[in-house]
Amino acid sequence: MITIALAKGRLADQTMDLLEQLGMDLSEIRKESRKLIFNTNDGFIRFIMVKPSDVPVYVEYGTADIGIAGKDTLLEEGRQLYEMLDLKIGRCKLVVAGYPERRQSGIINTHIRVATKYPNITRNYFSSRGENVDIIKLNGSVELGPLTGLSDVILDIVESGKTLAENGLVVLEEVCPISARLVVNQVSLKTKHDEIKAIIDGLRKLLEGEAL
Repeated sequence: MITIALAKGRLADQTMDLLEQLGMDLSEIRKESRKLIFNTNDGFIRFIMVKPSDVPVYVEYGTADIGIAGKDTLLEEGRQLYEMLDLKIGRCKLVVAGYPERRQSGIINTHIRVATKYPNITRNYFSSRGENVDIIKLNGSVELGPLTGLSDVILDIVESGKTLAENGLVVLEEVCPISARLVVNQVSLKTKHDEIKAIIDGLRKLLEGEAL
């Protein structure tokens, strides 16, 4: 049996759309339910539904052989995994954003405060440029940071940019593009190589428009 960890929410739905095109019967998991573990009818695949930030944890420890998570989650967690495939779904980007006047004055001055849900990514990003910042970890709407004076800028995910625009903020720097990635437990790739490779190859052909 192969166990796949899926992040609850829209990303799980988009991933299941792809897996169904591989011929997997996901009718049980599609039903409204509070269940967290599902098996395909043939018993070959088990799915566990977890919080997005927990996907890399389940995969690293081998509770899941495969996981689907956003690149932002993988960068923030920094777990020991094999990143095998870009699924090209859940596309967005990580950016530094703030008030437009910072475009003229520059993002960095003597010291700034950055509000973010991604303290590790933020620390690595600014330290790679030799810049020290105060990082304020928020779990809710980070846009409130500059709006309330809590922070100078934010580092967050942007999809359409609508929320930024509605709050008078703009993208100051693009950190990196984000999309969903398929990751694999390092031991599982050896012990269940053929089964995992079949899933990865099927998804790769699907994404490249090849006949399955």
